[in-house]
Amino acid sequence: TARKALAEFEASELGTKYPSAAATWANSWERFIPFLQFPPMLRKVIYTTNSIESLNFQLRKVTKNRGHFPSTEAAVKLLWLAICNIEDKRAAERARDRGKPAGQRKAQGRLVEGQAVTNWKQALAQLAAAYPDRINPYL
Repeated sequence: TARKALAEFEASELGTKYPSAAATWANSWERFIPFLQFPPMLRKVIYTTNSIESLNFQLRKVTKNRGHFPSTEAAVKLLWLAICNIEDKRAAERARDRGKPAGQRKAQGRLVEGQAVTNWKQALAQLAAAYPDRINPYL
């Protein structure tokens, strides 16, 4: 079981070297384990729709070492330029992947242009079956 695997990790050399990793899993157990009960395809759709978290991480990297900004306008300009740069890089990656079979593509999803999600209809149907009270009123 997953609990047994976590206990084995905690007892391992790696687990004793990095006890906070095991503690993070243990503290998040009740929130994360239900996620694993979803079918793999649905988990992938849910996971890949978190592209905004990737964007936020990259924007934090841009602003992290800047200290404070002389004005709000300066901060907004820096963030806008960072978004343009991030999307340009991703557009180039998508262009390189164009024509390749889905399993061989490496480019991340769109952030600024709009998110493209594969298998969304099937995922929505599975979510509606699992959570009819939460999903069906909005369909």
